[in-house]
Amino acid sequence: MRKVFFLPAVFVLCFLQLHSQNTPSNDMDHSQGHVMVNSADLKWMDAPPALPKGAKVAVLSGDPSKPGPFALRVMFPDGYKVGAHWHPTYENLVVLEGTLYMGSGEKLDEFKAMALNAGGYSGIPAKSAHFAFAKSKCVFQVNSEGPFEVHYFNPADDPRKK
Repeated sequence: MRKVFFLPAVFVLCFLQLHSQNTPSNDMDHSQGHVMVNSADLKWMDAPPALPKGAKVAVLSGDPSKPGPFALRVMFPDGYKVGAHWHPTYENLVVLEGTLYMGSGEKLDEFKAMALNAGGYSGIPAKSAHFAFAKSKCVFQVNSEGPFEVHYFNPADDPRKK
């Protein structure tokens, strides 16, 4: 059996910009207290520039740009790919819908990826090289500690440099 120590954390930087623009549609202040949000009430937005165009994100709680815990949902469309990258903090990822393909390493290699179906989990240690892609639409949740950052191994994979 293969150990899964990776995550498409490219979402981190995206969330920094995202959170400054995104508040849940129920306008609750999620910085304190008990947070409750139904999927139908999520406000999906384009992912920040740290992710290739096409992904959507919704912040559930916290602020990924600041120290402290946060939770967010990420939606990848058909054929979406995130090149090899790493994050400075540990990430927990749970696939909610569809299939997310992930792998370890400093280069995206589809043959070395593992399919994580709905309910699948990935725990990615800080600074661990990983990549992700979706063959069809998938939705997953990321729980981590901020500030969240995305560092690509290959500068050509970084959408902020295009």
